[in-house]
Amino acid sequence: MPDHPVPPTRQPYPAARSVPGLVASVLALVLALVLALGLGVAATPPASAAGADDPAPTTLTLTGPAEAPAGSRATLRLTLTRDDTGAGFAAEVVVHRRVDGTDTVVATTTTGPAGAASVPVDVAATETANEFWATYAGDPTLAPSTSDPWVITPTPIAEPTTLTTTAPARARIRSTTTVRTTLTSTVDGERTPAPDEVVVFWRRANGTWEQIGTATTDATGLATRTVTITPTGNTFRTTYPGSPALAAATSASVDVTGTKSATRLVLRGPDEIVDERSGTLRVRLSTRAGAPIAATVVLKARTARGTPFRRVARVRTGADGRAVQEVRPRRDTTYRATVRAGRYYRHATSRRISVDNLPPGDVVRLPDGAPEPRVTLPPQARAKGAGANAAVTRVPNGVWSRMQGVSWRPGCLPRASLRLLRVNYWGYDGYRHRGELVVAASVAPRVADAFAHVYRVALPIRSMYLVDRFGYSSRLRGADDYRSMAAGNTSAFNCRDVVGRPGVRSPHTTGRSIDINPWENPYSSRLDGWVPNTYWVGRSHPLVAWRSSSHLMVRTLQAHGLRWTYGTSDAHHFDA
Repeated sequence: MPDHPVPPTRQPYPAARSVPGLVASVLALVLALVLALGLGVAATPPASAAGADDPAPTTLTLTGPAEAPAGSRATLRLTLTRDDTGAGFAAEVVVHRRVDGTDTVVATTTTGPAGAASVPVDVAATETANEFWATYAGDPTLAPSTSDPWVITPTPIAEPTTLTTTAPARARIRSTTTVRTTLTSTVDGERTPAPDEVVVFWRRANGTWEQIGTATTDATGLATRTVTITPTGNTFRTTYPGSPALAAATSASVDVTGTKSATRLVLRGPDEIVDERSGTLRVRLSTRAGAPIAATVVLKARTARGTPFRRVARVRTGADGRAVQEVRPRRDTTYRATVRAGRYYRHATSRRISVDNLPPGDVVRLPDGAPEPRVTLPPQARAKGAGANAAVTRVPNGVWSRMQGVSWRPGCLPRASLRLLRVNYWGYDGYRHRGELVVAASVAPRVADAFAHVYRVALPIRSMYLVDRFGYSSRLRGADDYRSMAAGNTSAFNCRDVVGRPGVRSPHTTGRSIDINPWENPYSSRLDGWVPNTYWVGRSHPLVAWRSSSHLMVRTLQAHGLRWTYGTSDAHHFDA
């Protein structure tokens, strides 16, 4: 007999019966004859063909790859099970191979508890040398078994390949760049291009590789893929699945650093806007290459050189990178726009644009050589509301506090008898301003109507600050009317002495007297002469200086019950 089992395609010779088995068969035959002849021997049931101690049949299965490159290693898989239960079991199994007509043992292995095992084998260059089978010798309880043969067809040996991937080290985010890969094979130690092969491009995102496309190599073995650079996840590689002639390959990965684009922020607007009217600022935001950016842009402004810019609006550019903002500057204003850096673009600041704020009214033109007021005042607050918008209220706490010890002291008209008038007026500069006067409560409505009329006929007023702004005058024992006149300021209530007549209480103490544009309308004082200047003595102006009752200012005030009490000797003085 051979030293090892033969494959199941070959039928082994039947084994010779043993002597004990033959004797048992003869005895069984004799016993049957005795029973048939009716002898008085006790009958026993016939034995079954397979006794309870017969080995259980088993099945051994062998599988593996149908083909593999010659010279490579392949894995054969074994499964050993009982036929009666279908369960696998652990046992020693022998794997055989026929090479050049000779049967050899490849390996002896032991299946696991589930009856499975794996055996690596070398793939020969010829198909006849790749026929395998496995045997299980059995034991007293389990019958032996032999697997069907398994043949591995050898394929040609694949040539080794090299896959090289390159990309720019840096590229702007949201721009496109090219990933290049070259596939070469090595023949007799020399690299040659591998054309017409499909390679796969991959990108690493969120910790995993994601396929982004394929490409076919050209005659030089080169394949390319256009990719878009993102803020993160710019690592690339390529793979080649291989072919019967060329081995599979995976390139090393390459990283592209995403850089932020230079940002272009353009701000445009009108050169000038009439006060209290609106103008349109236009914003355009893009990359330096011209791609529009949708983002929040901050508009800032300042009204004086050297002062800080302050935010005036936030606008959101659309998909086209554009936005508009309406503005209503009340002064000459410089604007600029800023945008913070985004995921793919840098911080940017626009060029500054200057918008001239033009007066809505006419500017007062004074004669050449006319002197300017000796006391300079800042421009008063711009007007609020439409028209004169005159408002009469009780004297607020803040105003009353500033009056104490300046234009008011104990013994003067009580607070309850005074009112604060706020009214819009046309300034010499052509702008609408909002002025303040303190007057007696009894005449406040009439004075308000008079100044509303002055506004309607566009008669200019130089300024209308409360006289307390000019401080206390010991000479006048009240607010400093000298400085108020030297500033050309229009004022009313002032609990003081008459200018040039110490100890004589001024009509302004009653809250019924008003001085209008005193710089251009001087007063003749017994002690001081013409106050506050002599230039305007005898000179008139159609809008701001009056020398007769026919002047529009005099006629307008008289229409509301205000008297031009002293005529040209105190041209700026009116009484309600």
